[in-house]
Amino acid sequence: MDRIHDVVTRYAAANPGFEVPKSIAEKRMPKFTRNILVDRDGDLATVTIQRPEVKNALNALTITELQAVIEELDADASVLGVVLTGFEGALGGADVGDLAAIPSPAAANELCLRGQAVFNRIAAMKKPIVAAVDGPVLGGGAELSMACHGRVVGKNLMMGQPEVNLGLIPGYGGTQRLPRVIGLERALELLRTGRPVRAAEACAMGWAHGEPVADPVSAAKALIRQHLSGAVRLAPVEQAPMKVPAELPTVDLGHRSLAIDAILMDVIRRGLVLPLAQGLPIEAEAVGTCSATVDFDIGMKNFMQNGPRVPAAFLNE
Repeated sequence: MDRIHDVVTRYAAANPGFEVPKSIAEKRMPKFTRNILVDRDGDLATVTIQRPEVKNALNALTITELQAVIEELDADASVLGVVLTGFEGALGGADVGDLAAIPSPAAANELCLRGQAVFNRIAAMKKPIVAAVDGPVLGGGAELSMACHGRVVGKNLMMGQPEVNLGLIPGYGGTQRLPRVIGLERALELLRTGRPVRAAEACAMGWAHGEPVADPVSAAKALIRQHLSGAVRLAPVEQAPMKVPAELPTVDLGHRSLAIDAILMDVIRRGLVLPLAQGLPIEAEAVGTCSATVDFDIGMKNFMQNGPRVPAAFLNE
């Protein structure tokens, strides 16, 4: 580290305007795994998911690395709080390549249970963890953010649960956490239509703290400091059951699959009336059910061939 410090500081001295990175100036080398960077700022750690070529999508390796990092930081007494973010603020969903390769409903169920376990471990951290996000925060990225104890968003945020557009439902906790974060009626509209929301709306509905900010990571650190001082309270999403009325608001589904919507609504009705820990396995099993439908195949093929902007021609079966 001393050698790196010397080389960079000499370069900066010879090149006016070049700023020595803070971590090098302070002689602290960030920790890298293949897809994750961990940086320290005194007693706070920043965990950055780095897969920019796929908007930091959460493949199996990234989730495994994330679990190891979280375990290490939670056990480190010198770390008082954690900021979780993605490269340039984005947090993509589950890797569509992983989803398209699911061989069976049982494998889909297992994939979801694995992700849920890691997200539950994040929620159970003994120290505050705040998501600092900007740009696209979709699917699994939104679910990861909701597993944190708080969320701070940048002005370019685009948050959503677009799984229904792929012939799928959220599988990392979205059907169970989103209603607990923003309320059932709002959550139903977002879950059933896949509609994304921008930063101001995400804050207004309570998905994020405060107002959109220019620097979410710095704002997240400040929020953690407020929690540590007792000025605010950060906590995981409420675990208790929710009341689900017999009659739920109607939603215009547009081109989306009626078969997938029926599976989603069954998860809502059966899962939310239970504690969070009991509702999550219902969600995971339902993803397996989705994976056996014709519309799942249609949605996956459409996304892989045409991208997210072309609606899939679902058959409702």
